[in-house]
Amino acid sequence: MTVANNISDHEFPLPPEPNLTPAEVIARAEAIAPSLVERQRETEQRTFYAPDTHLEFTNAGFYKILVPRRYGGYEFGIDTFLRVTMALARGCPSTGWMFCLGGTHALQVATLFDEPAQAELFSGGDFICPATIAPSGTAERAENGDWILNGTFAYCSGAPYATHFLGHTPVSLNDGEAPEPMLFVAPSSEWQRLDDWGNQLGLKGSGSHSIKFDNGRIADHFTLPATHMSEVDVTRTPGRVLHGNPEYGGGPLSFMLLEISALAVGMAKGALDAYEELMRTRTTLFPPRVTRAENSDYQWWYGQAAGMIATAEAAVLNAIRQWSDICALGVAEFTREQDLRLAMICREAIQLSWHAVEAHLFPTAGSSSVRQGERIERTWRDMSTMHSHSGIGVLLASVATRELAQARFGIN
Repeated sequence: MTVANNISDHEFPLPPEPNLTPAEVIARAEAIAPSLVERQRETEQRTFYAPDTHLEFTNAGFYKILVPRRYGGYEFGIDTFLRVTMALARGCPSTGWMFCLGGTHALQVATLFDEPAQAELFSGGDFICPATIAPSGTAERAENGDWILNGTFAYCSGAPYATHFLGHTPVSLNDGEAPEPMLFVAPSSEWQRLDDWGNQLGLKGSGSHSIKFDNGRIADHFTLPATHMSEVDVTRTPGRVLHGNPEYGGGPLSFMLLEISALAVGMAKGALDAYEELMRTRTTLFPPRVTRAENSDYQWWYGQAAGMIATAEAAVLNAIRQWSDICALGVAEFTREQDLRLAMICREAIQLSWHAVEAHLFPTAGSSSVRQGERIERTWRDMSTMHSHSGIGVLLASVATRELAQARFGIN
């Protein structure tokens, strides 16, 4: 199944720049990234990136990358989105994280929900929708069949500029039955953002605030009972057919982990940039006093880290290509085993990126370069905090590893 490239044939609304290309969007992110380095400190202090940065992202088209053409988006696909993510994270890990986890869920919404729901959800143009995995809160039926939601959802990265929120809440559809997760999308009018982010070790500027519902009203067609977005059966989702694009029907678990691995590579590349500057401007401590770039030990540390990060980037880009290729083969091809196998590539890329920083760059940068607020120190904190994410610290480290073997050998 091919992507509909000529939007005029379908009378879809035109995006702001109809002739914009994926390469141009990526180039914009790479051009913006250096300015984010200078604003890392203020981003942490604010706990999210600045309004003018948000406007710059809006004007660059970043929030429309994954929005379907049918609704005025660019529909450029995950390769473009994740390359933009990697570039932004290279400049500022917190900014890259907040952008990615706010903008990425256009893909899930376009995959999982039917056309009437999507038409409403994407009607505002840009789509910024943080999400959480763990079911929380409570939901009760309203008289008209909608849902009344109460509760607080933590770690909603992207909340400051969000238009929507994607989450799960436990619901018993029939009396006596055990509750199951219900997936829902809530417009920002139905919840409030709490001022509770910024005291963590790292990713202080990632806008990962909590979202609180106080009798928030969720339209029934914005819900999917007995659905968890990381385990959904993509052979039964409407997005692929609705949009004529197989990427709106790909493996959900591996896509979520591709996001994190792209962020990890971007962060590590930023640390390598900072280390390279030290190589050019700092001298060795012991005779003969030469620039670090001329010293064999620093050459080895730099080369080792650079090789590890390049390998991690190559693995992520290859996994992105595999993800898209499997999507194009048809709905039956994206099996749980394929989803988990790609997740394992993400695991290794994340580990390579982390070890390059914590084993080679951070220890040898020098004490003055890892003081609080220095770029390498900040990246070390951010990547340490990244490892506290349940998708990395628990899912990839143990659960998914075992599940891959179980899927391969048909063991339930």
